[in-house]
Amino acid sequence: MAEQHHDHHGHDHSHGHGHHHHGHSHAPSVTKDNARRVGLAALLTGLFVGVEVAGGLISGSLALLADAGHMVTDFAALAMAWVAFRIARRPATPDYTYGYDRVPILVAFLNGLTLFAVAGWIVWEAVERLAEPGEVLAGPMLWVALAGLAVNLLVFWILMGADGENLNIRGAMLHVLGDLLGSAAAIAAALIIMATGWVAADPILSVLVALLILRSAHGLVRDSGRVLMQGAPAGSAALHAELEAIDGLEVEALRLWSITPERTVATLRARGDDAAIRAARHALEHAADEVTVERL
Repeated sequence: MAEQHHDHHGHDHSHGHGHHHHGHSHAPSVTKDNARRVGLAALLTGLFVGVEVAGGLISGSLALLADAGHMVTDFAALAMAWVAFRIARRPATPDYTYGYDRVPILVAFLNGLTLFAVAGWIVWEAVERLAEPGEVLAGPMLWVALAGLAVNLLVFWILMGADGENLNIRGAMLHVLGDLLGSAAAIAAALIIMATGWVAADPILSVLVALLILRSAHGLVRDSGRVLMQGAPAGSAALHAELEAIDGLEVEALRLWSITPERTVATLRARGDDAAIRAARHALEHAADEVTVERL
């Protein structure tokens, strides 16, 4: 029951709109199409990371390596989204009564922590290179950076056709946008070095990419950490107010949490007459996907 339920309109609640008119968009074929698009995007990104790392090592460009670092995070985000679409179909087991929906959240958290390390390494390396500049081959650097831009635009276009309401897809698209900026920074650095021979442009712009990485890492750790810590989903304050407004309802305990941002759970222990309990259940079902009400 819960599986179909959260498949249909879990993602509305994550933005707090609660309108259900596009529940039909979550037919299995759409999920399959989402999975296919995200899988293809992950494949393209993953393949290009190798090209970019090789290009960064050959040309001696830190900006390319930094962009590759950012692309690894894109690849992870896309791969997680793909895994999420595949795993979400697996039923719950007696050992894992909530199913496997949280695997991507756990991976996102670990991904975010790794990113902090990647960004730190880039900044460290950039400082060393500013102190002791090495040679940078601007030609190969420019071609690899341009190819990176093309790959990112292609991936973005593939994702444009997927279901934009889904948080996994939105996360992946934000990643790819950040990566477009990373490729643009590498292109700018290559052009500056070609025009002026000022090699410091490469480490300086790589620090810019490191800041982009830090930003996405912070967002990932914060959002996934909140879910793993059983934090209340958005819109919980409104629900508290709604329950307080119900006549004759005495709330003993209200618990709100998310299995994933699209799949929210609420339990309520309360005292009250039939009408009050019915109103409370209605309020909870509007705010969460899986609801348990215990009448004391």
